[in-house]
Amino acid sequence: MFILTEHSFYLEEISPLELYGVNNLRLDALKAKYPHVLFVARGNDLTLKGPAQELSLARDMVEGLIEEIGQRGNVGQHRFQEILSAGVGAEAAAAIEDEDFVLHGTKGAIIRAKTAGQREILKSAAENDIVFALGPAGTGKTYMGVALAVRALKEKQIKKIFLVRPAVEAGETLGFLPGDLKEKVDPYLRPLYDALEDMIHFDKLKVYLEKNIIEIAPLAYMRGRTLSNCYVILDEAQNATEMQFRMFLTRLGNGGKIIITGDDSQIDLPRNQRSGLLQAKRILQGVPGIGFVRMKPSDVVRHKLVREIINAYKKEDDEKEAHFQAKNNPEKPKEVEG
Repeated sequence: MFILTEHSFYLEEISPLELYGVNNLRLDALKAKYPHVLFVARGNDLTLKGPAQELSLARDMVEGLIEEIGQRGNVGQHRFQEILSAGVGAEAAAAIEDEDFVLHGTKGAIIRAKTAGQREILKSAAENDIVFALGPAGTGKTYMGVALAVRALKEKQIKKIFLVRPAVEAGETLGFLPGDLKEKVDPYLRPLYDALEDMIHFDKLKVYLEKNIIEIAPLAYMRGRTLSNCYVILDEAQNATEMQFRMFLTRLGNGGKIIITGDDSQIDLPRNQRSGLLQAKRILQGVPGIGFVRMKPSDVVRHKLVREIINAYKKEDDEKEAHFQAKNNPEKPKEVEG
């Protein structure tokens, strides 16, 4: 025999919309998770009724969500789904938060892993000195790499950060662009500046850049450097040539860590040059101390349409590849006996 119990919440400190979701979609998700509990929402009043054991779980879940919304002001859909899937209350939700937490950014922002792929980057970086984070745009690969580097700098684990990108059009064309070297390459490196500005207050960032504690540079200018006691992020790595890639990887010195990010389906190199990322991916698999993380469309943290766009293009690419294989590898006609 079930003992029916009841528990009421008055949502005074948070917006009911944050808890219930648009069109009550989050409330519907809670109802689906606890089917034997009746959720009655009237404005700021939320009442739960049901069997004692299941209602206790539902109450802990709602308390955890209310606490998190109260601390942050809002909870993104990824985070909501994480808590819902884990089936945890306030204390366990905080444990998940601690596990995913990277650092406190500017303006009170909390920088943390939001998806399974981003958590895998954190795990791999803790276990390896070189990490390849590969996958589609919008999955936060570079952002996670920069966050890890900034955290290591703030905790004095390293002395310097290098943020590096290939300037694909550089070559001889770079010299014809107006301005000094910084003005020539800044357009290629702007996304890295944007990430830094989320994590380091402007005045402090300005000092770091002026003193070259944080150095942002095109890949070609890493030749001859020894990367010791530092964190290096190589972004857009699919646009590094094989020669550049070999040069870059052999710069690693003692106390150095490298995170390499790129989308191996979006190579912008001229047709007569091969991507060093594809070569490195092929020959470095299984080398101790080197980790590979494959990001998926489900890791996309931009607009939800980005995920659909990526899936649509992948389907198109797969169909083209299947057509190419069928055209170039036709089945041999079967021999007729007799």
